[in-house]
Amino acid sequence: MAKLRPARCYKAVDKHAYTRTARRVVKKAKIRGVPNIKVIHFDMGKPGNYKYQVSLISNENVQIRHNALEACRIVVQRTLAKLIGRDEYHFQIRVYPHHVMRENAMISGAGADRLQTGMRHSFGKPTGKAARVKRNQIVFSVKVKSKKDAETAMAALKKTVAKLPTSCSIRTRELSDAKPKSTK
Repeated sequence: MAKLRPARCYKAVDKHAYTRTARRVVKKAKIRGVPNIKVIHFDMGKPGNYKYQVSLISNENVQIRHNALEACRIVVQRTLAKLIGRDEYHFQIRVYPHHVMRENAMISGAGADRLQTGMRHSFGKPTGKAARVKRNQIVFSVKVKSKKDAETAMAALKKTVAKLPTSCSIRTRELSDAKPKSTK
């Protein structure tokens, strides 16, 4: 199996996604062979009323590949389940990998000039999907009940920063109660 290209190849975000559009021939308009995303769960833990929310926020416009999101999900979920408990948090991945990444595979070596066409028909084969994240957009959020658990969630999210192709900041905020108190 071929190795993945480094994240810097797909990190940059253009103004719009480049996809094939064909008005006359509908067959060419679809990108065939797109692999499924690797992220298994986007919503983990137990939903409910929590007091604190810890969020990981992107500092740049960037594309994050689906395998990087899954690696971060595994690290955060294992840390929180081990240190806080399975029913004491609510962890969400707040972005979805829609954008199809493509690769125009080039052959190198002897005889390679007879096997490829260069930049003619260079649309490329789909290799995976990526989430397009804007600056100051929340990527992950964890809701917890106590201040001590919020510090644990912050430490878990700090572990994921090295797995992402962008610099991130972590913010904690106190949530207000969803139910208003009745006055009698």
